[in-house]
Amino acid sequence: MKRLSREVESPGNLGIEVIGVPDGATIELDLRLESVMEGVLVTGTARAPLEGECVRCLEPLRQHVEADFQEMFSYPDADDRSRPAADAGDDAEEEDTLFLEGDLFDLEPVLRDAVVLALPLQPVCREDCPGLCPECGARLADDPDHKHEEAVDIRWAALQGLAETIEDGEKDVPRSGGDDSQEK
Repeated sequence: MKRLSREVESPGNLGIEVIGVPDGATIELDLRLESVMEGVLVTGTARAPLEGECVRCLEPLRQHVEADFQEMFSYPDADDRSRPAADAGDDAEEEDTLFLEGDLFDLEPVLRDAVVLALPLQPVCREDCPGLCPECGARLADDPDHKHEEAVDIRWAALQGLAETIEDGEKDVPRSGGDDSQEK
């Protein structure tokens, strides 16, 4: 068994639409390499800086991610007797097997999977971020008392106009005398 700590440069394109590891950023790796019968078992933790934007208020944000991973890198010339008999449908399993290349192994696909899966799907600048006003797009954290006049359904707009004319003093003049049975 061997323990290693390394700092590597981000391979690029490590993220999703709203957040990711910047290209060229330093990723810290703590690795544990164990020699086993079939190859080398790599267990590790990756820590990386993140840049993106809050999904509620669209402000830039910076965070850190920590991702744990474990992967087996097989010897290319491993004894086939130690492996279970391959069925016709096991071709996909063979494609997923990672192999050592001499004394080296390619950790990038494992690192990419671990980091991208550890990213927050809905990153926010803070847990109680109020977001943006749905009507005008103003940032509600800057103006918590932000309000708009109550929206009127267009189907009722004519009645609102009538209500405004009544408020302005135009009242219905009652009919003088006569039968008011039609009003009931």
